[in-house]
Amino acid sequence: MCNESHARIQVFWQPGCSSCLRTKEFLAKHGIEFESVNVHNNPAGIAALRSLGARSVPVVAVGNKFTLCQSFDDVIRFLGLNVATADALAPEALVDKLALVLSTAAQYVEQFPHERLRVGFRDRNRTGADTAYHVFRVAEMALQAAQQIELKFEGFDDVSPKEWTATDIADWGLSVRKRFLEWWDNEADKSMQFTVPTYYGRHTMHNVMERTTWHAAHHTRQLALMLTEYGVTPFYTLTAEDLKGLPVPENVWDN
Repeated sequence: MCNESHARIQVFWQPGCSSCLRTKEFLAKHGIEFESVNVHNNPAGIAALRSLGARSVPVVAVGNKFTLCQSFDDVIRFLGLNVATADALAPEALVDKLALVLSTAAQYVEQFPHERLRVGFRDRNRTGADTAYHVFRVAEMALQAAQQIELKFEGFDDVSPKEWTATDIADWGLSVRKRFLEWWDNEADKSMQFTVPTYYGRHTMHNVMERTTWHAAHHTRQLALMLTEYGVTPFYTLTAEDLKGLPVPENVWDN
């Protein structure tokens, strides 16, 4: 439950951010009051975030201490909550779902009207082109983490080359999907219990894989929302069964 002025807990976020929306929904679901600080186009909010020593969102802060919200276990520990998260899907199920998400996103981006592909959506300056690219980059960064290349938050801000067409983005996304499946086919540890380096600490590849899959799925849902608002019927809509077991936010977009 959000209290804008008297809450002890602060949540720093920005519109269109999947982890931000999931964090706010999680706290509200458990009746935890918080002050909502939207840092988008908000110099005071950005300054407050920087004063904590944080450089990315979402962040949950209490006083001058904070935690990143990429792992909900970290949030639960930080706030001292007596709640449990659902068990992650098995690695092979996550891989199957990610493969579906990536192929769906590739087809979505090719459905965008040419004049809408690089137009900012709603209250965040992320275009359809860059949202699709982000879906594929999220998967690529997980693949790199599996190869012990540190997952850095700056990678989430990468955008597609301006000269790329929708087909270029889709083809690149499908190449990421192909590389990911080739890695999985050849990976000896199918449990994904080995740890990998991320900007929020070392975590099991299973943990990173779950986050990668729901993160990519949520932004793919946003692509479908964009298409619908542009008067285009998405060729396919991710179903409840497709998303079953993934901790995606309930809402697709948040202001």
